[in-house]
Amino acid sequence: MPDNKTNSSNGRPAVLLFDVNETLLDLSDMQQAVNKTFDNELAFHLWFALLLEYALVENVTDQYHTFSEVGQAVMKMTAEKIGQNVPEAKLKELVEMVNKTQPHPDVIPGLKKLKEAGFRLATLTNSPAKSSIPHLESVGLADYFEETFSVDSVKKFKPASSPYQYAADQLGIKLDNVMMVAAHGWDMAGALRAGTRAAFISRPGQALYPLAPKPELIAPTISDLADELVKMS
Repeated sequence: MPDNKTNSSNGRPAVLLFDVNETLLDLSDMQQAVNKTFDNELAFHLWFALLLEYALVENVTDQYHTFSEVGQAVMKMTAEKIGQNVPEAKLKELVEMVNKTQPHPDVIPGLKKLKEAGFRLATLTNSPAKSSIPHLESVGLADYFEETFSVDSVKKFKPASSPYQYAADQLGIKLDNVMMVAAHGWDMAGALRAGTRAAFISRPGQALYPLAPKPELIAPTISDLADELVKMS
């Protein structure tokens, strides 16, 4: 039977820990470019599914290549699976588009509300620190966060428990005082099973995993989530 329990609510969480790609940053331009290159409207989704699949292969076989390296490898696999002969330089260009993404329109207004309400904010991404941190700075998001964590530090990808634990340890708080904020069902499942609280951003095309614990909050945007969290204060 599905595990439908939720972490107990203790009022305002000590820290909000945000996923980055798709939660804060809009990948729709990248999606369109990938689909156009492969002449297939499902190409981006296939690539992203392979990215998660082989990131987990790295986890369970105790290997570690960065998310960018895995992303490049599975972009080649995507071309092979679809049967498209795409130059390697073009494949690399497509993967690097993740570093050119912009925030969703609701993100900065939502983060402003949370900062003004006194919430501690941090990020935790599967992307490499050397690219993700400069990118958050370039799009004007880095200043909202006291810490910007990458799984590089533990060499295990989310949804393994160690990245969430690492972030909590670095922030000096217990896992059950962290609220993970993400737009992915797999990230919600990983965080909740690791012991955090959780809030799901129900971006279009995203869904929760029915066999995982339910997140405490569900909101369509960061701004809407901010309104709900401020009510906890």
